This record gives sequence, C-alpha cells and structure tokens, in this order.
Amino acid sequence: MRSGGTLFALIGSLMLLFLLRMLWCPADAPARSRLLMEGSREDTSGTSAALKTLWSPTTPVPRTRNSTYLDEKTTQITEKCKDLQYSLNSLSNKTRRYSEDDYLQTITNIQRCPWNRQAEEYDNFRAKLASCCDAVQDFVVSQNNTPVGTNMSYEVESKKHIPIRENIFHMFPVSQPFVDYPYNQCAVVGNGGILNKSLCGAEIDKSDFVFRCNLPPITGSASKDVGSKTNLVTVNPSIITLKYQNLKEKKAQFLEDISTYGDAFLLLPAFSYRANTGISFKVYQTLKESKMRQKVLFFHPRYLRHLALFWRTKGVTAYRLSTGLMIASVAVELCENVKLYGFWPFSKTIEDTPLSHHYYDNMLPKHGFHQMPKEYSQMLQLHMRGILKLQFSKCETA
Repeated sequence: MRSGGTLFALIGSLMLLFLLRMLWCPADAPARSRLLMEGSREDTSGTSAALKTLWSPTTPVPRTRNSTYLDEKTTQITEKCKDLQYSLNSLSNKTRRYSEDDYLQTITNIQRCPWNRQAEEYDNFRAKLASCCDAVQDFVVSQNNTPVGTNMSYEVESKKHIPIRENIFHMFPVSQPFVDYPYNQCAVVGNGGILNKSLCGAEIDKSDFVFRCNLPPITGSASKDVGSKTNLVTVNPSIITLKYQNLKEKKAQFLEDISTYGDAFLLLPAFSYRANTGISFKVYQTLKESKMRQKVLFFHPRYLRHLALFWRTKGVTAYRLSTGLMIASVAVELCENVKLYGFWPFSKTIEDTPLSHHYYDNMLPKHGFHQMPKEYSQMLQLHMRGILKLQFSKCETA
C-alpha cells in the first residue's frame, strides 16, 4: 500500500507540473517569438526604406489599445530620426554638385521628428566654441582685448597689419557690450525667401535678443513676417559702397534707413580686408556726428579666423563663412536658447513652390564665395542634436 501511495503521489505531481507549464507557456508563444525575430530583422533593414515605410502617408496606423504600441512607435521614430544624421553626412560630403531634391526630402523627414533641446549636447558644443573662439571675450574688438599699440593683422589678408593708435582705439567699446549675457531666448534672422508669408514676426519680436544680417528691410508689410525688433544687425561694407555711395550723396538716406533699427548695434568687418577699414570707420564717424542712437562695433579678426578654422574641421571649407553662420555661432555662445529663422539656401520650398533668394530680392551670392549647402547641413546637424532650432515653415500664430 505504501508503494502504491507513493506512485499516486508521483503521478499527481507530474500532472500539476504539466498544468503549470500550460499556464506559463501559452500556445501562441512560438508565433510571438517568430514575430519578434521578424521585427528585429526589419529594424536592421536599409534606412531610406524604413523611413519611407514609417512616414508614408498611405501607411495605415493601427489603433492602440494600450501604451505598449505607442512606446514601440515612439522608439522607432526616435531611431529613424537618428538615422537621418547619416543621410545629412552623406549629402554634406558630396564634393561638388548637390541635389536640392535630396536635401528637401531629408528636411521633410526632419520636420516629422520631434525637437527637444538637449542640454548636454548644447553645453558640450558651446564649450568647444568657447575653447576655440571665445565670443564672450573676443567677438568684437574692444579696448580690453585690443590695447593701444597692437599691430592687428587682418582676418583674410592676414599678412597685412594695421597699428592701433589712439584715434582708432577710441572707436572701440571699453569691454564687450552685451551686458545681459547670457540671454535666454535669441532669434537669428536670416534673409531667405522662405520668410515671405511666414507670419513669424510676432514670434521673433518676443525674443530677448534679435540678430539680423546686412541691413534687411523690417518696416511695412515685411514686419509681420520678419519682425521689427533688432538688437544687433551686421553691415556688409559693399552695401555702404553700392547702395549708399560711400555716404556721400546718400548719407541722409542711410541715416533714415538705419533709424528703423532703434538702438541696435551695427556690426562691421572693418578688419577683414584693408578695403573694408576706411568705409567702416566712415560709418562710425557718420553716426557719431549725427548723434544717432545706434552704436558701431567691429568684428574681431582673431575671432573670425578661429571660427573659420573651427568650421573647417566640420567640412565647411569655403573661401569665407557666410555672415549667417558667423552670427549663429556667436548666438550659441551668448544665448541659452537659439532659434534660426529665414535660413534656406534653396530655390523652392518642400512643396516645390519657387522662392526668391532673399525675402526682399533675388540677388544671389558670389559663386564660390560661400558653401551654403554645406553650412546649412551643419545647421541641420545642430538642429537634430537639439543645440539650436531651425524654423522650416510658417510660424504658429495665436
């Protein structure tokens, strides 16, 4: 009887184990494992095919019954957005010709990616800029960083020098004039035709500090798209020569035009080329004699040389950086949050609508002088990394 009882107990234990196995391993486990394997293979397929599948407007989106699918979908989008950086690198590494359509397709996909400021990425990039260039101390020429007796070399014509005597020294501010540094929210406004009908003016004007380039028009109907607030605007000496005839016959027009910028700083590259020096000093003297509210500043040639070397390591090897990239670089060092408007080096929108080069004219830059696509690719990289934000289309209005 004892051995029979033992046998029954053993059989009962085996049946209990069988029932537990059925409960823990449902019948669809092999199929579920197969789906996981197939999903893994799909994740490692080609990037462009995956992006087309993920972002195709005809791709049906399954209804979600719990948060699991949402989490998986968010993860997939995040991974595909990271893959876009490889597409950007491929485009920017093209040596001669580039395809606008390739860029526009990449930008279309980037627009679908959520943007978040990445504090660590921002801090690291700003630290690299500060280490090489130090905009906080060297962005503009000041009495602190350029004492009397300095034999200053020009930025581009580096073998040429200009001695800094008392009469020049007194044109410089005592120290860097950006007293509220670091600024919280900064807008860097380019002049691209993409700004037309953008309705970005109100958003731009809410910024703590607004940078503009090359005396663009900001009054009248343009203000609703580009805003009117200006804290600093660059001045290309060629504008003074061609538009204002070296401040001779058209001096009054110049003074009237710059009055629209309020008490902004006017920033000139007086020490980039020797030809720029005299006309830049003439702007300074004209504003001083006319007792205008605007103050003249000069780019420090040392800063611009170092900045050019910094971007050269990133693949921007043009004869000279564009003013837009210079100012965007400055903004990253001086501001906590940077947003770029009107940066668009293409002849059409992503919807194939033709665009003028500037929002106010269609004058193209000198061929071979800048590398706009390569520069824009770098800006897209900074956008993807959460360091600054690019405005690609119309602004949301209240």
